Amino acid sequence: MNWILVFIGGGLGSLVRYGFSIFFQRFLIQFPIATLFSNILACVILIILSGFLNKKSDLHFIQPFFIIGFCGGFSTFSTFSMETIQLFQNGQFYMAIINIFVSVFSCLGIIYFLSR
Repeated sequence: MNWILVFIGGGLGSLVRYGFSIFFQRFLIQFPIATLFSNILACVILIILSGFLNKKSDLHFIQPFFIIGFCGGFSTFSTFSMETIQLFQNGQFYMAIINIFVSVFSCLGIIYFLSR
């Protein structure tokens, strides 16, 4: 039964991420803000729900649906990697480096500070 929850959660997370991409395209920003925003928000959701699960053991569907499925489909390391390489290839070295540092350190920082 868990695989169905992961499947549905992952699909919904991917759809929300796609919606963010469409929304942020309107601003014509040269920085991959949709991916950054999706990854940061996925970290916030993940750590909040993980803490919630530690207190409520009777909600077993939350982990496969939200944490594995939704957050897995909503966040995207592959798109982050591809967009960063494209920035390098387009000669936008500073934007690529900023993307790496902001993405990695903000996501790690969120997980670290909210899990304390």
